[in-house]
Amino acid sequence: MLTLASKLKRDDGVRGLRASNPASDSTRRVSVRDKLLVKEVAELEANLPCTCKVNFPDPNKLHYFQLTVIPDEGYYQGGKFQFEIEVPDAYNMVPPKVKCLTRIWHPNITETGEICLSLLREHSIDGTGWAPTRTLK
Repeated sequence: MLTLASKLKRDDGVRGLRASNPASDSTRRVSVRDKLLVKEVAELEANLPCTCKVNFPDPNKLHYFQLTVIPDEGYYQGGKFQFEIEVPDAYNMVPPKVKCLTRIWHPNITETGEICLSLLREHSIDGTGWAPTRTLK
């Protein structure tokens, strides 16, 4: 997402102008999560299939976005499914929180939209849970 990357550069420039005031510098630091998300969201958008679309309600908040999936084949063909993705502050040590906003019958999605996948769990019995080497893609 280019808007946040340019915002971060602009903030760095403003920070350079305010170097005489160290208190303002410490309050405007960019989190590790946000630095990772700039790169990962750009990669995600570049490699997203044509049946998926990412929507950022607030372009300055890369840690919250929605994913719309419209399958073009299979059992769910013609459906439109929306997912809400929220990336916690401790990302990439903890997985993103994913919730299905569309009511659907699926063995891995509860009635309230919670996603049940070991990949999205911080700790998993089978060892396939979240790891810091994984990305949003």
